[in-house]
Formats: sequence, C-alpha cells, structure tokens
Amino acid sequence: MSLNPPSETPAILPTAIPRWPIHRLTVDQYHRMLEVGILGSGEPVELLEGWLVEKMGKNPGHRMAVRLVLTALERLLVSGWYVDVEAPVTLTGSEPEPDLSVVRGDTRQYADRHPGPADVGLIVEVAQSSLGSDRGLKGSIYAAAGIPAYWIVNLVDRRIEAYTEPTGSGAEAAYGRRQDHGEAETIPVVLDGRDVARLVVRDVLP
Repeated sequence: MSLNPPSETPAILPTAIPRWPIHRLTVDQYHRMLEVGILGSGEPVELLEGWLVEKMGKNPGHRMAVRLVLTALERLLVSGWYVDVEAPVTLTGSEPEPDLSVVRGDTRQYADRHPGPADVGLIVEVAQSSLGSDRGLKGSIYAAAGIPAYWIVNLVDRRIEAYTEPTGSGAEAAYGRRQDHGEAETIPVVLDGRDVARLVVRDVLP
C-alpha cells in the first residue's frame, strides 16, 4: 500500500503560508542556530522540509508506549545496533527527532555528527493526535531519505503500521508496502534485510 497523505492529514501550520517569498532553513543553517544559541538544545522544535515545526506534547500513554518499545527493542536487538530516543537524524532537508530510531554501530561513533539515512535501520513514531502527520509528512520524509523500515505505533487503533520499500523523491516519496499488525500478532524486526527478531505488538501498547 502506497503511503499517500490521507484526506484527514492536518495542515502542518495553523495559518496559511504567506504568498510572498519566505526563507526555508537548510540543515546547516539549523545546526548553526543551535551552535550559537539562537535555538536552545531543548527547544521543542524539529526541522521538517526546511520548516521549524513545533513538536507535539506527549501524554502518559505516548510516554509509556515509547518506553515499552525501547525496552522491547533493546532486549531483541543484535550486536552492532542500538536504540536512540527522541534524537536527531540528519537528512537532506530535514532533521526530525523521531520517538525511536534503531542506529548502526555504537553511540560513541556519532560524537561529531548525528546519524544519517545510511546509519538508520528502523524509525518508530508513536502516534495518537499526530497520526495524520506521521502517516503523511513524516512518512514522505523518511521514504525520500531511503529509511528502509518505518513503524507507526498507532495508539488510536491499537496496532503497529509497518512501512517498507521506500520509493520516489521529494513530496512524491512514499513507502510501497504497508502491513498492519494487531495486538495479538508479532512484527518482524528487519535490519540489513535480515529478520533478526519478532516483537509482540501487545507488549508495547499501553
């Protein structure tokens, strides 16, 4: 199933984009703003397609689900991978901070840069109020970057949506395959094209 933004996907900004020319940030400019203190390191924003987008607040269910997925993945992962939580992933025109990302290697090797697309085997977003944008904008961004696997832990319908086979570029990028896994099912953890473990969906739902 192709990941095209559904009709219920909310607008990214609460007001219309101005008609006059506006400036969109590059990743380097965003980094510079952080370096010189224009943006604080704890600022609740992330860079998406050149826009500084405010991150949504997290309710107790969201926080619990992130923790449950983290615990499950850390227990299942093979050597050579680790799990980051709400940490930046540097892409061409964006630097999202997904709820969780499974990253190649050891955290010490990223002392002077954030992981990029080639370093990430799986991205996980926990979604409730953000379900539309996680399916739409975030899915398109991750597909365009070639992230091989993207999960949405859907708290609304109590399932995990697994997206694979990224194709396309820019706004046309999408995942070619979607599989939904219900509470009673397991979902494979695939890294470098190899099924390394299976996660029980019920175990990571609050």
